[in-house]
Amino acid sequence: MPNTKTAVPFQGTKEQEEQLRRIIAEYKDTPGATMPILQAAQSIYGYLPEEVQIIIAEELDVPLSEIYGVASFYAQFTLNPKGKYRISVCLGTACYVKGAANILQAIKDKLGIEAGGITPDGLFSLDACRCVGACGLAPVMMINDEVYGRLTPKEVGPILDKYRE
Repeated sequence: MPNTKTAVPFQGTKEQEEQLRRIIAEYKDTPGATMPILQAAQSIYGYLPEEVQIIIAEELDVPLSEIYGVASFYAQFTLNPKGKYRISVCLGTACYVKGAANILQAIKDKLGIEAGGITPDGLFSLDACRCVGACGLAPVMMINDEVYGRLTPKEVGPILDKYRE
């Protein structure tokens, strides 16, 4: 069974790696360098794949587990690539009570990915979140910055199809 979370292989470029190594060199001797380096790395790559974490660990001469521990602890970091269209389904209380789990399932069925995953073409990524601050529109999903409220599972397919066009 293929891993549906990281269906897109790492595609870092030599230029990205050179940029990362320059930033590491700049911060290397600074106390607390890990956070700003990880932030810069995520800015360069869009996420923190294992290959990038290895470079950082080797350049800082620290165990990979230390880099992974920081990257996986803080919510600002993501270990999985994101699609061109980033889908977030609110699972906060209001949305959940009004059927958000069914919305999430409809998206998973339509795209063939799990929460935290990305479609093989890199077009869509799917995440669940706790609250988007639109409780009056429950259940809610966002695609990038566009909010879709008062959703039913039947509406999910046509909405996603609009983004494929």
